[in-house]
Amino acid sequence: MLIVGLGNPGSEYVNTRHNIGFMLIDELVCRQMAQKLSSSSFNGDLFKFQNHFLLKPLTFMNLSGDSIAAVKKFYKIDEVIVIHDDLDLAFGSLRFKYGGGHGGHNGLRSTDENISKSYTRVRMGIGRPEHKGEVASYVLSGFALSELNHIKSWVSQAADAVEFLLEHSIEDTSSKFTVKK
Repeated sequence: MLIVGLGNPGSEYVNTRHNIGFMLIDELVCRQMAQKLSSSSFNGDLFKFQNHFLLKPLTFMNLSGDSIAAVKKFYKIDEVIVIHDDLDLAFGSLRFKYGGGHGGHNGLRSTDENISKSYTRVRMGIGRPEHKGEVASYVLSGFALSELNHIKSWVSQAADAVEFLLEHSIEDTSSKFTVKK
């Protein structure tokens, strides 16, 4: 299975809402003591544990699908899990979904265009800004102090869910780990 965390490369994006997928991959790499693979042809940071791959595309969000497709094709991987921020869910929410639309998320749009919509999504709610015109700056901004206090436990819970999902159905994972805020 290929587990992908969406985000943007670079130190200026490290603790931003759009990088919650990268944060979760970092947690899984540590937990699983995943081995880093040479990944220059994939344009991403690629790790392996057991029979699973962890990927942080380094293409920037809007081109994430290019990196995902390259890894998927090279290793002949059928199942993909994509972890991403979701504006339509309140901060701290955690949901699971198979397929569906991209909802305006450019990382999902790129993924859909490159590998189809047939993949599992781990949706991590980041909430919405007050005004629609602020979406781009909102997703690229850092978390509020009150949110930072919750990030570590939220990412840990999401990592538990992804590990569970590797051995169980999306329905079982959803019923056990869904968080609605």
